[in-house]
Amino acid sequence: MSTKTENPTPTMPFVKMPFFKMNGLGNDFVVIDMRQNARTLDQKSVQALADRKLGIGCDQLIAIEAASGKADANMRIWNADGTEVEACGNAARCVGRLLAEELGRDEVRIDSPGGTLIATTKGGSDITVDMGVPKFEWDEIPLRAPMDTRRLDLQLSPIDAQVFHAPAAVNVGNPHCVFFVDDIAAHDLAAFGPIIEHHRLFPERINVELAQILDRHTIRMRVWERGTGITRACGTGACATAVSAARLGHTSRNVSVELDGGVLGIEWRESDDHILMTGPTALNFSGELGPDVLGEAP
Repeated sequence: MSTKTENPTPTMPFVKMPFFKMNGLGNDFVVIDMRQNARTLDQKSVQALADRKLGIGCDQLIAIEAASGKADANMRIWNADGTEVEACGNAARCVGRLLAEELGRDEVRIDSPGGTLIATTKGGSDITVDMGVPKFEWDEIPLRAPMDTRRLDLQLSPIDAQVFHAPAAVNVGNPHCVFFVDDIAAHDLAAFGPIIEHHRLFPERINVELAQILDRHTIRMRVWERGTGITRACGTGACATAVSAARLGHTSRNVSVELDGGVLGIEWRESDDHILMTGPTALNFSGELGPDVLGEAP
């Protein structure tokens, strides 16, 4: 009597996955192209890749995925601590550059958890992204209780005895809290940033900006990003600061935002309230990732 042995189902070989180390004004990313080989990423995988001593190192990890609709690609974003977030303006500019160069077009559409973004280029490294319409309602930020998002009922006295109060709040794909101060250099963002990020008023935590109005068309800004800490630049933070300043009458709707890593141009377009963000991108290096650093196929 003989038995028939069925051949096991063949397994598909793992194809090494391309990645790009990029930055927008020093806000740096590991961008992984998963369009041909989708994988899942857990918190530990993200943390390992973002680690600046043992991994590649980045503020945020970005996955480019195959688009399901009319967009050219889908983008997902994780902070360095492994938490997935809705939006990242500087990353959108970097992904927009990669797609525009690959497709040979001046305009590309990117789907993200925060909405569909349109990135345009006139050649070179400068990319403009249409970040859409900002949200100002308390439950869109979100906050735990109704209040005026122009000036939140919030006050903080950090260890240096400087009192911070009445920040503005806005959601530009992710939530932001903007404190306007007379002198940015006089305040320790590293000391109070995490306190505000985890304040009970913000159920999904929040990004924190310190902003100083230099004139009607110029703002100096520093940022504490939730899940990452202080970064050299934050695109959505620059957008949040610009629209909050204009909303309060501090500036015009077209400003330059000076960050630690450089300058972003922000226009809050009057015709439709869309925010246009423009600035440089840089490709640091590229490579391939093997199966030992990525999760399973979905």
